[in-house]
Amino acid sequence: MAVTNIMIVGVGGQGTLLASRILGQVLLGRGYDVKVSEVHGMSQRGGSVVTYVKFGDKVFSPVINEGGADIVLAFEMLEAARWLPFMKPGGKLVVNRQRINPMPVITGSAEYPDAVLERLAAAGADVKAIDALDLALKAGSAKAVNVVLIGALAATTDVPKEDWLRAVEQTVPPKFLEMNVNAFNAGYGI
Repeated sequence: MAVTNIMIVGVGGQGTLLASRILGQVLLGRGYDVKVSEVHGMSQRGGSVVTYVKFGDKVFSPVINEGGADIVLAFEMLEAARWLPFMKPGGKLVVNRQRINPMPVITGSAEYPDAVLERLAAAGADVKAIDALDLALKAGSAKAVNVVLIGALAATTDVPKEDWLRAVEQTVPPKFLEMNVNAFNAGYGI
């Protein structure tokens, strides 16, 4: 099997690392060689966070170069735009419609770009945009956005839903399991 490259991108505090753990658990359970690399940047200050996940029969490096990502899972629209150059032509982009203003926008020295989703589609991305925050709130907590997005990603794969749910069960604390299963199902059903 050829190597598949997935990037998970977002803003610090959104739960991208838990999402990458769930993804990694699923892939390991399917018998793939998996390499994961996390770049935290200023994540505790709301900065950009990116996780590279590569899997296949044999993976030699976790890093994904520009034009190399088969799938980008974006937790925020502007982060999707920032990392778009890393997507392969015709790659899939699963993006949360949520808008989180970066510091230059908060301070007034810059403006949040208009029509981000339209620009992503115009750049050739196969865009699946969802309101993950609304779905997470309906599942029980805004903190479940990450699992809603993993559910949406899961629905684009040929991996059985049961494998994904098993990974969620193995990864999240038991006291939050029901909420996270509900969040996963909400994202999967989009």
